[in-house]
Amino acid sequence: MSATVAAVKDPVCGMDVNPATAAGHSEHAGKTYYFCSSACQEKFDADPSRFTNANAVEDEQEDEQADGLQPHHASEHAPLNDNRHTRTTPDGAGERIDLPITGMTCAACARRIERKLSKAPGVQRANVNFATSRATVEYDPQATGAGQLIETVKEVGYGTAGTARADFIVDDSARPSGSSQPLEKHLNALRGVVSASFNLGTMEVRVEYLPGAADVATIRHAIEDFGYRVREVSGSGGDATAEDSEAAARADEYRDLKRKFIIAAALSLPVLLISMSHGRIELFNFRGVNWLQLALATPVVFYCGWQFYRGAWAAFRHRAADMNTLIAVGTGAAYLYSIAATIAPGFFMGATGADPMAGMAGMTQASQANAPMIPVYFEAASVIIALILLGRLLEARAKGETSDAIRRLIGLQARQARIIRDGREMEIVVEEVVPGDIVIVRPGEKIPVDGVVEEGASAIDESMLTGESLPVEKKIGDEVFGATLNKTGAFKFKATKVGKDTALQQIVKLVQDAQGSKAPIARMADVISGIFTPIVICIAIATFVIWFVAAPVDTRFSFALVNFVAVLIIACPCALGLATPTAIMVGTGRGAESGVLVKGGEALETAHKLNTIVLDKTGTITKGQPALTDVVVSTNGGGTISEDELLRLVASAEKGSEHPLGEAIVRGAEARNLMLVDAKNFNAIAGHGIEADVDDRKLLLGNLKLMRDREIALDDFEERAAQLAGEGKTPMYAAVDGRFAGLLAVADEIKPESKDAIKQMQDMGLEVAMMTGDNERTAKAVASQVGITRVLADVLPEGKAGEIKRLQAEKRLVGMVGDGINDAPALAQADVGIAIGTGTDVAIEASDITLIRGDLRGVVTAIELSRATLRTIKQNLFWAFIYNVIGIPIAAGLIYPFTGWLLSPVLASAAMSFSSVSVVANSLRLRRFRAGAL
Repeated sequence: MSATVAAVKDPVCGMDVNPATAAGHSEHAGKTYYFCSSACQEKFDADPSRFTNANAVEDEQEDEQADGLQPHHASEHAPLNDNRHTRTTPDGAGERIDLPITGMTCAACARRIERKLSKAPGVQRANVNFATSRATVEYDPQATGAGQLIETVKEVGYGTAGTARADFIVDDSARPSGSSQPLEKHLNALRGVVSASFNLGTMEVRVEYLPGAADVATIRHAIEDFGYRVREVSGSGGDATAEDSEAAARADEYRDLKRKFIIAAALSLPVLLISMSHGRIELFNFRGVNWLQLALATPVVFYCGWQFYRGAWAAFRHRAADMNTLIAVGTGAAYLYSIAATIAPGFFMGATGADPMAGMAGMTQASQANAPMIPVYFEAASVIIALILLGRLLEARAKGETSDAIRRLIGLQARQARIIRDGREMEIVVEEVVPGDIVIVRPGEKIPVDGVVEEGASAIDESMLTGESLPVEKKIGDEVFGATLNKTGAFKFKATKVGKDTALQQIVKLVQDAQGSKAPIARMADVISGIFTPIVICIAIATFVIWFVAAPVDTRFSFALVNFVAVLIIACPCALGLATPTAIMVGTGRGAESGVLVKGGEALETAHKLNTIVLDKTGTITKGQPALTDVVVSTNGGGTISEDELLRLVASAEKGSEHPLGEAIVRGAEARNLMLVDAKNFNAIAGHGIEADVDDRKLLLGNLKLMRDREIALDDFEERAAQLAGEGKTPMYAAVDGRFAGLLAVADEIKPESKDAIKQMQDMGLEVAMMTGDNERTAKAVASQVGITRVLADVLPEGKAGEIKRLQAEKRLVGMVGDGINDAPALAQADVGIAIGTGTDVAIEASDITLIRGDLRGVVTAIELSRATLRTIKQNLFWAFIYNVIGIPIAAGLIYPFTGWLLSPVLASAAMSFSSVSVVANSLRLRRFRAGAL
């Protein structure tokens, strides 16, 4: 029998690894290290010193054990069934995950979850949005994971929606280990995995995960990466998306709410009729009528309204108070008092006297049966719960409609993909496509993922992403995008971006992030909502005390109780909590449908304040594809050089250039069929031009300043250059072997919609300026064609941000619109950076708003949308404040001395429900937003 090989530690995660069955090994500093998985090996190979210096992993585990914690698996993500700790990753890296939350009833719930998540070990930042019912959490994956985060939410008394399950049958012939624990830890370390279990008897791996954060393909790859071969996949995951799972959970929640409302309404109606009859209806005029009300109200309180009591208890355990607290205390007080009055009426005889609600109608309990009866308020418990459930039902439906834009975007995604693997064609769910797959698309089919055409050609309808109505011709080498529609030919393409990396999913993510963000205007509402419930409880207690002292002795308890309950029930922090996020949700969703992607609530709010718009010229006002227009040679110093020879030399130097002007020169030379050669000693002179050696001749190409710096005599060509510039062209001076050789001019055609868009901006009261690196004469020529009077010319790339600062120093709020890498600093410096969607990724990343269609009229749309959204938010906040400011004093009985009228708790609950629904309904009006309609 062979000797047992001693286990060694994986230096990355600290797991025991058998060297004979390790997933891999690496050499470092003369020592061999073994790894549990290739993920750990890759992390080690990237920075060995991080895992070998001072035995970092072992020390960390010893520290954890000293703190009473279990050692953690520190691969890319920590296992979710290990205890958590407060350390962050050495490099500060973090993960981000979205958790759909269930059970929230008001903004205070969202704040409580947010506080709990923020304090959880390993969490770097948490944001919970009541309107979207979603928590966005940034965390250290070595300290926590999806499972712990979900448990944290449950600890506060709430749930999460949208998990899916996948079952994998693995081949036992390649079993790397005789234990299930290593694979379970490996899977639990994956982002988005809630739990994983491995049954060695059946060789079944069962994984619960959050769609969107993880998927079947990723989990399968992780299993195979660990050394197992997957033979079969099944379960509830399949092709489920995060939105499918979450929508199913929300639908279940809605059905449960609807069922409870129907039951509550059916049982509460007789209770309401009894309370309103005041003994005048013979059917309800008997001594046991209070017992009948108790029997009808009890199921409503303890079944239909149990969620409010459960929520209130969860808040109490965390020393907090919220909407559930108000409802639970109000209905609970009415219900408990009514039970006591029903069971022991003699105790209350003479203490409560007439029912104040009956007195309002000119009736007292003395007019009921022969003997006086103690007033009870079962209807204040049951009917209030029924009405609040109705309000929640309407609110849930309305809130669902605020996410219509997201659902429509997600609905564009193809569900299936036809690919070629191992030489055979197969159809799979789109989630299983991986980069490098060859995908087949036939006429009329949706393109499943992003990629590059490898074979064939077609015309693609990209209107769903770009708004471009005409099909775009695609050939070999061209990019295609998922969710777009193939119109004519069949083609094959190589998948390059899949899952969350596709253009469609990036747009969806931007919209979701924006909808989940908070605008600065929401801060005041958040502060008020935070102290609102305790203040209302204090007002309610004060109301009870004042009425108990001031009212006649025989009615004081009834008056005090009714007003106490009415104050608690009418108060509505929900309306305040919904005022801002619902408007942002609808506004950003409508913006996405209009081709305007807003990255957050702050940008949406700031855009309406802008008074100055700075437009980059190239690619923003113009098409960004300049063409060669003139080649003018010098007959004095250039010798016998011809136009074609000068163009050939310059184009050879610019060959391979990514600068728009250089590309235009190359295209011009190719149009003349000139033979270009490779240049040597190429040097780009930032902001001035280039120099290179072509055919052993020294070429210099650039602006006037470059020629003067090199002391090149221009042979009176400055006047000719000025003439070209006056025509809106960009002149470039060329020198060969130290002597001036001639001029080349390039013009960039103005976009047809630019002039109209700029006129609309000016009509909105905005000052529009143009910024460019062109000389002043050329810049003014272009600006005059589109109606711009303020021109910032000769601005070098590094000076663009400075120009924005200069405008801001003039107390201007500046929006910068650009599309290039050199615009990124200016976009970041501006109060609102607006990137053209057809521009570079760097510019888009630096911006606050992206115009998908590359159309300047999108700037108008963005600002009008911002103004409409902010107007809606202010309306929502106004009515939410006014409702509470007026409603609470009326409920407290402030107007009773003047009118003799008290507000019934039943009417108070109806008003409270209406306030939340009205705020959401007002936000939904933004769905009718049309640019130019304001």
